[in-house]
Amino acid sequence: MTRKGIILAGGSGTRLYPVTIGVSKQILPIYDKPMIYYPISVLMLAGIREIAVVTTPQDAEQFRRALGDGSRWGLSLSYLVQPRPEGLAQAYTIAEGFLDGAPSAMILGDNIFFGHGLPDILRAADRRAAGGTIFGYRVADPERYGVIDYDTAGAVRAIVEKPARAPSPFAVTGLYFLDATAPERARAVRPSARGELEIVSLLESYLADGALTVETMGRGFAWLDTGTHGSLLDAGNFVRTLSERQGQQVGCPEEIAFLNGWITEDDLAAQARDHAKSDYGTYLMGLIERAASD
Repeated sequence: MTRKGIILAGGSGTRLYPVTIGVSKQILPIYDKPMIYYPISVLMLAGIREIAVVTTPQDAEQFRRALGDGSRWGLSLSYLVQPRPEGLAQAYTIAEGFLDGAPSAMILGDNIFFGHGLPDILRAADRRAAGGTIFGYRVADPERYGVIDYDTAGAVRAIVEKPARAPSPFAVTGLYFLDATAPERARAVRPSARGELEIVSLLESYLADGALTVETMGRGFAWLDTGTHGSLLDAGNFVRTLSERQGQQVGCPEEIAFLNGWITEDDLAAQARDHAKSDYGTYLMGLIERAASD
């Protein structure tokens, strides 16, 4: 069965107050496009075209206005409401009807991934029909994240949520490829001491069954978490630098859809005209010109 995508874009964004008092965090700009374009693009690079955005009751309409039904990118977008933020694993029970027995790839709405070869590791994870695949990334402050605990042979023996002393420098990123059992496993997760359904508990159920694969993203990859004012600015500067130095977009759904053959040249041209007054529109028109010259 074809894998479906979930973008978890809930929460109140209080760490970004007062910026997010009136707008969802995932609608905020990362340089030249809304934050949510970046996780959408990651799922598209994995070949996923049916995606549910899980968000709050008050923010759902913002996402509908910003993204529509996804057809302009060759996608099918749905919107699901998370009444209260009760943990990342809750997304799987909310999305159970949407998934309808399909495996999933869930990405957090404030995570940005970049790197040469990213589509390859995403497609490889997608091809694993059974079990789960997560990605480890070396960070300087692992105690802020779920951390991978390796044994002396290099095998994963546990995932520890925000440990006081991290057993390794490898954090679990906000991207999870899980099989069709994820909603059932999520229903079995009990609330933690802070009252949340922790994603770590869900992942450990896969680990206990010997069904969890951990891939390490090495030096050639960037993983950015845009949950604070500083990291939001850093992410924007990162994308700006790449765009201006390389002349290439990061997280451009129109480009991915066009290169995948999900939209036509005429579709892309129409969207370029819609963005004609911005550098983004100029970039989209340049894609058509390069395609014509190839």
